[in-house]
Amino acid sequence: MEEPEKNDLNVTSLEKDNPLQSTSPQISVSEFSCHCCYDILVNPTTLNCGHSFCRHCLALWWASSKKTECPECREKWEGFPKVNILLRDAIEKLFPDAIRMRSEDIQQNNDIVQSLMAFQKYGNDQIPVAPNTGRANQQRGGGFFSGVLTALTGVAVVLLVYHWSSRESEHDLLVHKAVVKWTAEEVILWLEQLGPWAALYRDRFLSERVNGRLLLTLTEEEFSRAPYTIENSSHRRVILMELERVKALGVKPPQNLWEYKAVNPGRSLFLLYALKSSPRLGLLYLYLFDYTDTFLPFIHTICPLQEDDSGEDIITKLLDLREPTWKQWREFLVKYSFLPYQLIAEFAWDWLEVHYWTSRFLIVNAMLLSVLELFSLWRIWSRSELKTVPQRMWSHFWKVSTQGLFVAMFWPLIPQFVCNCLFYWALYFNPIINIDLVFKEVRRLETQVL
Repeated sequence: MEEPEKNDLNVTSLEKDNPLQSTSPQISVSEFSCHCCYDILVNPTTLNCGHSFCRHCLALWWASSKKTECPECREKWEGFPKVNILLRDAIEKLFPDAIRMRSEDIQQNNDIVQSLMAFQKYGNDQIPVAPNTGRANQQRGGGFFSGVLTALTGVAVVLLVYHWSSRESEHDLLVHKAVVKWTAEEVILWLEQLGPWAALYRDRFLSERVNGRLLLTLTEEEFSRAPYTIENSSHRRVILMELERVKALGVKPPQNLWEYKAVNPGRSLFLLYALKSSPRLGLLYLYLFDYTDTFLPFIHTICPLQEDDSGEDIITKLLDLREPTWKQWREFLVKYSFLPYQLIAEFAWDWLEVHYWTSRFLIVNAMLLSVLELFSLWRIWSRSELKTVPQRMWSHFWKVSTQGLFVAMFWPLIPQFVCNCLFYWALYFNPIINIDLVFKEVRRLETQVL
């Protein structure tokens, strides 16, 4: 029993004296040598042909030859070579001191470090188009994840069918119908959309059978006395303000997503895609070209004024929109610069009662897009490409502007059915696609760590 212990001690002492000495009579360092540098393998990378090389040796070979082939047998590799984790762990356990010494030498060599960074950057660019990548991701992230995507797709399809089947036709909405042609029931519908408080006066308007023509003749004095008897001055003021807008337009102004889409089909489709792919440019467009009707309600929703002691009713404040204060602008600009998708999520949150499921899809999509933007920034920072950010921003600006101009030019030729498909696709199916993109980005981050 004493003899084996002495042998073990001798082997250990030999390893300490010479880290390249074999750990046992059967294993020697020559069996784990790189066929490029003929030294012990460091971060061994195995190619499709089966040959293994140090990762930095493969990077130097690629940097000098610009060829994606084995340095020994010249067989081309597929995809991007990865570290052989099992072989690496085995070598590090067998020859820890030798690996440590070589790793220190490699880190001190500037040329090797630069080659490794360039090689990894090349690999990051190749990962999305590598063969069989989709199948590999599906195998690694299938099961529960695929079931979740399938379930969400089913929900999106159900919502799409529901909107197309049960929602009234866009041409039948009050935003398309002249106010003089409104029936008594349509006047009640207009009144109820002003807010929950309007239900107090529903029966009074019904009993008088107020149609569109009669509605246009009503004055504040008539609203304040019987049979309407609207005693609350704020309620009376809101009804009169909305009535003035109806008189000015001749139709009902849009007050929800579907009505806005019915009145502005092209703009709604443009804004939906612009806020998804470039939220900062989309909000800048609203500020420059749709300030009063869209931008002001938007900024007052996401950056509301604190209630003051003026005694003014909150409903009146929301309808009688004023110029934003400096505090509102400051809050908006901070979110606009760093968290633009949060602005969209906050706006959708405010419409939960009106658009229950649609708002939830928008909120989830905004969160996913924020995560994807963080991944993009991390990728730029990790590759030391911060200097390219202005050029990227300029290229993105021209890309979005060109696409917008192209759509504007050919908009009259695009069938309405195609526009509706694109609109609902961006609304309900993009969040599902973005879940998959976030999952792939997490997987890519894991491969970069290796």
